[in-house]
Amino acid sequence: MDKSNYCVILAGGKGRRLWPCSREQYPKQFIDFFGTGRTQLQQTYDRIAKVVPRENIFINTNHLYAHLVREQLPDLPEGRLMAEPIHRNTAPSMAWATHRIFHIDPHAKIIVAPSDQDVHDEEAFKANVYEALEFIETHDGLLTMGVKPTRPEPGYGYIQLGERISNDLYQVQSFTEKPEREFARMFIESGEFYWNTGIFISKASYLLDCFDKLLPIVLRRFDQLHPHFTFEEEDAFINENFPSYPNLSIDYGILEKSDNVFVMRCDFGWADLGTWHSTYEAMQKSDDDNVVIDSEVILEDCRNNIIKMPKGRVAVINGLDGYIVAEKDNVLLICKKEDSSALVRKYVNEVQLKYGDEFI
Repeated sequence: MDKSNYCVILAGGKGRRLWPCSREQYPKQFIDFFGTGRTQLQQTYDRIAKVVPRENIFINTNHLYAHLVREQLPDLPEGRLMAEPIHRNTAPSMAWATHRIFHIDPHAKIIVAPSDQDVHDEEAFKANVYEALEFIETHDGLLTMGVKPTRPEPGYGYIQLGERISNDLYQVQSFTEKPEREFARMFIESGEFYWNTGIFISKASYLLDCFDKLLPIVLRRFDQLHPHFTFEEEDAFINENFPSYPNLSIDYGILEKSDNVFVMRCDFGWADLGTWHSTYEAMQKSDDDNVVIDSEVILEDCRNNIIKMPKGRVAVINGLDGYIVAEKDNVLLICKKEDSSALVRKYVNEVQLKYGDEFI
């Protein structure tokens, strides 16, 4: 393995779109959601460890979840767990991770990977990542991995292919985050748009330049004070100064604003496991198009549902079509599956206001 290849796994989200099974104190990336024996974070770590050296894998999370990362990845080397004091989205997270990695290796190439995705063909994934790393080594820019859309999903980002560079590599013509369903349908029908997987690859030096232009001079001020810093000094500075960063995603901050953005067309069996609807689409269906996740159920005259029950509970369901049925601890959710991301977020807010944080 090339020792100049690094990866940052983003594992700091609250996971509210998979509520109530994903809870604020124990979000989806730390759950063995499918009963496989490995959590989503662990599965992502296992996949990335086949591509880059283990000592080059960094986990970015919120300080509330640092103990969960240590429990689930006990062999993570010193300095590879980066716990933020406050949620500030992916651009500040990557600015910090890039700063640390560049300090270790100024020639580093960085893979950015969400922790809540599924990859069916790991050999194809590995081949695509190596090809992307090879391309980025000789090009200043950000490369995102795109997959062909299978439905007009309004909860994803859409990348329009621009000028072709090589067989599966293109300039990015435009980027649209979470369009209305009708726009998403038009994008798919055009054949010019791919889903944004949220997997990015770039050189650390290029990312540093981007973040210097995009974000406040938080870490640059730190470098002036500590040109030869330790991880502990950097951690202490971040704990005090991270709130100075705006709440900004890489998608809005770099994908939409930079000219040097590329997309690779990939086909490694990608699935976003961040919402009930996307999880339903990713899973194998029964004859009646139901998805039952690691649960005991009896279904009669039911179709197009996704069901997730706790261990020790049995669900008996009759006559349901196109619903989510999910129970965890003190909450039972039954709602329409279509556009569930917005619905679940709405219900989370309502429940929190009416009944309190213990239900969130």
